[in-house]
Amino acid sequence: MSNRKHNFSAGPCTLPLSVLEEAQAEFVDYQGAGMSLIEMSHRGKHFDAVANEAMTLALEVAGAPDDFSVLFLQGGALLQFSMVPMNLLTPGSQAGYVNSGTWAKGAITDAQAYGDVYTAWDGAGDNFTRMPRSSELEVRDNTRYLHITSNETIGGIRIYEWPEVDVPLVGDMSSDYLSRPIPWEKFDLVYGGVQKNLGPAGMAVVYVRKSILEKTNRDIGRYLRYDIQESKGSMFNTPPVFTIYMLGKVLKWMKAEGGIPAMEARAAEKAGLLYDTIDQSGGYYNCPVEVASRSHMNVVFRLPSEELEAKFLAEATAADLLNLKGHRSVGGCRASIYNALPMASVTALADFMQAFQQANG
Repeated sequence: MSNRKHNFSAGPCTLPLSVLEEAQAEFVDYQGAGMSLIEMSHRGKHFDAVANEAMTLALEVAGAPDDFSVLFLQGGALLQFSMVPMNLLTPGSQAGYVNSGTWAKGAITDAQAYGDVYTAWDGAGDNFTRMPRSSELEVRDNTRYLHITSNETIGGIRIYEWPEVDVPLVGDMSSDYLSRPIPWEKFDLVYGGVQKNLGPAGMAVVYVRKSILEKTNRDIGRYLRYDIQESKGSMFNTPPVFTIYMLGKVLKWMKAEGGIPAMEARAAEKAGLLYDTIDQSGGYYNCPVEVASRSHMNVVFRLPSEELEAKFLAEATAADLLNLKGHRSVGGCRASIYNALPMASVTALADFMQAFQQANG
């Protein structure tokens, strides 16, 4: 399609064009059924096949071990901020949280409503421009889990050194989900909203170690219990049909493209081009993030003045380079370069950045 623009949105995300076109072709009449999939019963044979394939692919593409189940849950990552402590924090236990930025702070705030929570490391002193080293983590005795946010979408930082601690990890991986391998041996639970990297908004994908489900809290509402969701195959209630359908197609695309190793290599190449453009600009563009902590999904940068940033964003939009404005809480610019964003879009942005500097330096 010649009218596709370069979409650097932080979420909902860019999706593979081939996936969108395939869904378009099936949308009105799914496999000759005379109706759309989203009009059918979620208990029917068509959606049953779609959901089962999506779950199988979610485990396969992620490389999840046999001891993990995958759950498709509504509410996105934000609901998981509550569901994690609801289920895992039993009386007498506590949880440590790494405060790495906006989303980590949200997880901490919600978890405090359900149990004993403490901050194992706080990035506020560095203005959330880096992630911690393992040696900086202060994990207390009787800690049930340590919660990390693998990639802070707003701050443009990512975990580059997976924590070496003596307690299980829980990870919010929303904005770099399946863009790099997950060290499963370290985790009891991994979650993330799909709208950053894997599909349309409306759902979280949760990987949970099966062996912990016997010990989760039972004194909460049924929908909020991981053990019930796992026993029902994520069909406890009517699921987000369209999101699951699209997730399955994106996972199938990822597998055909080479899986996580290919996604990781592409991410490094795309991020590398933008960071090189920033670093070689002589300070005209500035990334405030510590080099080792730089995100491969969300590249943040500033220009010499807010006036130049406003001009940059206006001219970028006119050049079909969309959604480059930084989050309202921090300002500046941000390019989100998720799995499905083509390298051609990143090249176009890098070329535009160089031309803008030459014209306005």
